[in-house]
Amino acid sequence: MKKYFSCLIVAILLVTISEAQTSFRVQRAGTGKPILFLPGFGSSGQVWDQISSKLPDHESITLTYAGFDGVTPISFPWYSQITVELINFVEENNLQELTVVGHSMGGNLAVELVKAIPTRVAQLVLVDALPCMREVMMPGIPAEGLSYDGDYNKQLMNMNAADFEVYASQMAQGMATAVDDQQQLKDWILAADRETFVKGYTDLLKLDLRTGLENIKTPVLILVADQPYGAQALETMKTQYSALQNKEFKMAQNSRHFIMMDQPEWLVQELQQLIKQ
Repeated sequence: MKKYFSCLIVAILLVTISEAQTSFRVQRAGTGKPILFLPGFGSSGQVWDQISSKLPDHESITLTYAGFDGVTPISFPWYSQITVELINFVEENNLQELTVVGHSMGGNLAVELVKAIPTRVAQLVLVDALPCMREVMMPGIPAEGLSYDGDYNKQLMNMNAADFEVYASQMAQGMATAVDDQQQLKDWILAADRETFVKGYTDLLKLDLRTGLENIKTPVLILVADQPYGAQALETMKTQYSALQNKEFKMAQNSRHFIMMDQPEWLVQELQQLIKQ
């Protein structure tokens, strides 16, 4: 009977843990002050492996979002569920003095996190992440003008496998330099849940996180890829993050959007310098 109740308690705990977060998968490794690695849209958390492995004196906590790399899809709105569950995860695990490293969408989540629970976050590293992508990609279009069932979304949802593979190839080629990395990005896109890939991106385009940036006191390092837009990309970042009080910008030379792929050694050096301060 005692064994039965022990098994029952374990089962209840496992159910509780699994229900605690459904919008992302968590991988934890190492010990020490925690570094939270947040990937960009469509990526597996594995995109951070060659970075986190070079920081052995810290605990690395890496997320992969629902709908990507085999994580079960969730309902919509998608991004807001991840945001809420991420905040809850940090609080429930009593994570303190966090260094949060976020790429693209992961940078958005990092900003959401420090806005919600600033005392738990020691510093942010935003890797080629814009607080309002819509302003750059769709200037003049309000968030209200975007919907899940828009014409472009319908086109992507109805695209056959061959055409979608071409689409994925074109996307990947613009985001990383090495052919092997492009192939990996393409594979992640093709493996993604199609509805999450399409509608989740609509969630991102609706975001405008510039409001409230002036209230963030946490140090923020903003890393900007120099390809393909060069100095223009840096100026765009400076404009969008102008309200941040405690910030520093650095350009990743000879790098496309996935800086952790194109310039991993440089990124590791930047992180090592930051966490020593």
